[in-house]
Amino acid sequence: MRNPSLLKEEFLKRWIIGLRRCTSLKKNMNILERKKVIKFSADLAMASARNGTTSWSRALIANATRDNDNRILAERILGRPESKISVKRVSTIPVMTCNRPKIRSKNILKRSCSTVRRVRKTVPRKVVANCIAKRLIQKRTHILKSLVPGGEFMDETALMEETLDYIAYLRAQVDVMRSCIAS
Repeated sequence: MRNPSLLKEEFLKRWIIGLRRCTSLKKNMNILERKKVIKFSADLAMASARNGTTSWSRALIANATRDNDNRILAERILGRPESKISVKRVSTIPVMTCNRPKIRSKNILKRSCSTVRRVRKTVPRKVVANCIAKRLIQKRTHILKSLVPGGEFMDETALMEETLDYIAYLRAQVDVMRSCIAS
């Protein structure tokens, strides 16, 4: 992992360049357009500071370049055409996270709860605790995959590494933005 002060400095330089290029396109912007430009340029600056070496940075760039208007803006911010942006295409295979179907009726819910209770009486508590822990881990992993850009296509080990890196860059982004406001 990089030195946080160098990371912040690099992010700030790229963010300022991005903001200048965005504002040069359109002079009179309303509040919502300004908010969008600030977030868009901050995300691209953060991803480009990582040079597309992580899945989350490639996913941020790919998400930013989906729309034609944003693609042109992203090219201006990144300073290179979209064809040269290092975006790794990932497969769109859906990930199954839960094997249990949704229960739509109260009667079905009552019956399923009563059968679960009967099963729990015969199953040792340690096994039940393991099942609950596994479900809890799967649920939290699913939530984490939805929070990290590109996380839905990662296994658990890669997800943890990418999450740690993404958090470090988000923290640097927040620190830089706070220091800009305080100045």
